[in-house]
Amino acid sequence: MPQIIYRWLALLALAGTLLAFGWIKGASHEQAKVDAANLSATARAAIVRQRRAETTVQVLTKYVDRVRTVHVAGETIIKEVPVYVPSDSPALPGGFRVHHDAAALGELPDPALGELPDPARVADAAAVPAQDVAATVAANYLTCHENAEQLTALQEWVREQSQVR
Repeated sequence: MPQIIYRWLALLALAGTLLAFGWIKGASHEQAKVDAANLSATARAAIVRQRRAETTVQVLTKYVDRVRTVHVAGETIIKEVPVYVPSDSPALPGGFRVHHDAAALGELPDPALGELPDPARVADAAAVPAQDVAATVAANYLTCHENAEQLTALQEWVREQSQVR
């Protein structure tokens, strides 16, 4: 009878050993698969980062070139104001400046008065030379066009980044 118990114990020990061996082999195989997947994902992420960086450089280069072109054109227009608006041109009334400033700042009419801008400011406003108005308006448009180019570049960058895989 004791021999049967030893045989069963030996069989159990053998089965346990085989089970442990299979468990360890299976775990190492699965770990190798996980490690390979992680390595592949890391390599893929590095490729995507590189492509996104290249896209950023391309978009930024185009943006800088376009803004430089817009800036040069705007500065040329501002520089030419005295040619197109002679210094002896009549000054514009102060109300024009106040109204233009209100529009540029996005001021809303006073609901109580229904007026824009405040009539007291208009009465006290000094006249403004036509050359100053032309130069200021040209500078404002220059800034507007630079902002438009910046927005266009940002939209292009977002589009390009979303297509990088």
